[in-house]
Amino acid sequence: MPTAAIIGSGPNGLSAAITLASAGVSVTVLERNAQIGGSCSTAETTLPGFHHDLASSVYPMAVASPFFRSLPIEIPWIEPSAPCAHPLDDGTAVLLEHAIEDTTANLDVIDRRKYRSLLEPLTDHFSQLAEEILVPIQHLPRHPFLLARFGLSALLPAASLARSRFLGVRARALFAGMAAHSVLPLEASTSSAVGLVLMAAGHASGWPIVHGGAQTLAQALTGHLESLGGRIETCHEVTQLPEADLILADVTPRQLIQIAEPALPEAYRRQLARFRYGAGVFKVDYALSSPIPWTAKECSRAATVHLGGTIEEIVASERHHTSDTPFVLLVQPSLFDSSRAPAGQHTAWAYCHVPNGSNVDCLETIERQIARFAPEFQDCILARSISPPAALEHWNPNLIGGDPSAGAMDLRQLLLRPTPSLYRTPVSGLFLCGASTPPGGGVHGMAGFHAAQAALKYLARRR
Repeated sequence: MPTAAIIGSGPNGLSAAITLASAGVSVTVLERNAQIGGSCSTAETTLPGFHHDLASSVYPMAVASPFFRSLPIEIPWIEPSAPCAHPLDDGTAVLLEHAIEDTTANLDVIDRRKYRSLLEPLTDHFSQLAEEILVPIQHLPRHPFLLARFGLSALLPAASLARSRFLGVRARALFAGMAAHSVLPLEASTSSAVGLVLMAAGHASGWPIVHGGAQTLAQALTGHLESLGGRIETCHEVTQLPEADLILADVTPRQLIQIAEPALPEAYRRQLARFRYGAGVFKVDYALSSPIPWTAKECSRAATVHLGGTIEEIVASERHHTSDTPFVLLVQPSLFDSSRAPAGQHTAWAYCHVPNGSNVDCLETIERQIARFAPEFQDCILARSISPPAALEHWNPNLIGGDPSAGAMDLRQLLLRPTPSLYRTPVSGLFLCGASTPPGGGVHGMAGFHAAQAALKYLARRR
């Protein structure tokens, strides 16, 4: 039986392991931490009984992932009544609703038809769109007209698309907040892509959280892997290439250089060294005595809340990821999952984007943005846990400089991620399988799946 060593137990590492084990390969996953899951992890970081997701928390692409959907496992998804809320200074909020017609009711009348014409074609065929975008860009499309229609808008800068498509404040603000998930300046090409995908996902399949936290997703994948005969070794930090027929590394290029430098040809090392990391995040976990008292009460219908005000403010915030009024992404999972906190109490987390590796303390600016839309927020705080970029990278080395996407998601690095050879390396049997490979960041397991498929083809040729 051929053997495989998987470096890292994040969603992509586990997906690669499951794909290989399903094909009859003897798989061992090597995890440096005592806890499995990588960015799909949950812990009590503030007070006992308050369970906080350490990185990923809301899963629009996981529930839409062709790989996850193919698995014979039950994942306890929880779908909030609205995928996302975006409060404004007038005391109202724009909501991304499950139904397009309910979303357009939030918008200025002049933008309702335009919103529908932009999102309806993508929403109606979202499963096919997911199949096209969750693979390397260099592929033969199965749905070329759908992909072309998506690409015409997706390749535009988000600021340009929002201003050319919409005239009202509300639609522009909603789209800007969605596009900010790209962690790119909103004047950058391709920044629209993430916004369009997230909005279509919200309409088609939702933005669920997982009962019990992100760790539940990691445990479900682990349970399936073990049922296939796979093994996981925790507290096993890999400092050199392990012995196995196949090695799949759920790491970023910088770590691969550290682990495999003696075996890597100089030209390939130089390619890896040129890979660019994106902006980091400054994150705060909160233990709360009560739900966040939003001025716009409808914000309590969504687990995810975008705090950034108008498109002009969000564009300015994301241009250099330094601002006194940053775009803040906030998640309040305990409103929909009572297992996250003691009875009657709640959890939330919030982060803003910062320059990669920044050591600037953003706590005050984040809480000022929250209080802008929930003036009595401070009265709810029982405890907080602060995670600047250095702390995030120390916990999970894939978060280089606090970068949650394992590399900037601009056009060049979508095409060549991290090199023209994508998952393959020049070292026999060694493959990259993390979010630094296509299709990039997000919890969907597709990078691990595609890397494992490439490894299986390599193994077949060897035989």
